[in-house]
Amino acid sequence: MTDPHFLLLQVRNPGDPMATQEVRCFARSLPCTPSRIEVFDLLSGAPSKSTLKRADVVLLGGSGEHSVVRGGPWLSRALDTMAELYAKSRPTFASCWGFQAMAQALGGTVVTDRDRAEVGTAWVELTHEGEADPVFGPLGKRFRVPIGHEDVVTEIPEGARLLASSDLVENQAFVFAGKPIYATQFHPELNRADLVARLTKYTEYLPLTGHKSIKEFEDNTPETPESESILPRFLREVLGD
Repeated sequence: MTDPHFLLLQVRNPGDPMATQEVRCFARSLPCTPSRIEVFDLLSGAPSKSTLKRADVVLLGGSGEHSVVRGGPWLSRALDTMAELYAKSRPTFASCWGFQAMAQALGGTVVTDRDRAEVGTAWVELTHEGEADPVFGPLGKRFRVPIGHEDVVTEIPEGARLLASSDLVENQAFVFAGKPIYATQFHPELNRADLVARLTKYTEYLPLTGHKSIKEFEDNTPETPESESILPRFLREVLGD
């Protein structure tokens, strides 16, 4: 397929500078031009059936100040959208908040647990299912990922195959059996510079990194090339070469 159309479902407050940054990050990592990514913010309601239908691939990312656990009046509509993507087997990639939302919408469990928060980069290791998966298998057994969360998926939905785990958090990535839907707790759409930019905006999470300043964090944050290879391989898998 040439020039696929992407739909990015966001959960971000008006004026959040990371909203436009998120579009640029996905565009670079897929790769595609930003103009190929249509944006719909789930805080405003649910996307129409026609909006979902014209998307070849649906993307979900982070959420800024919002949480699946804390919820809000917008959450039930957002979770209904996740369930519809699953029911219609729409090609979907969900990271961070999207991972948590997809899990909860399909019967998984999400909790807030700052003792298991991961902010910065983390090592993840593939499960046996991950090693056999066409998107994750080529990554190698263990690799670093950019990450930032304090909500944790403690139980993945029935029918989801666990692909990767970290030392702190067992459920780091899953795919639904027989469906073109992948989800990761980490951010394969981010590179090192993107991650530093996110933390510069959300400085309240700096203490969770173990660093005293943004400069110290930046100096100690490595690139994550294996993680950055996931989205292009996902596209080849769900759309073909």
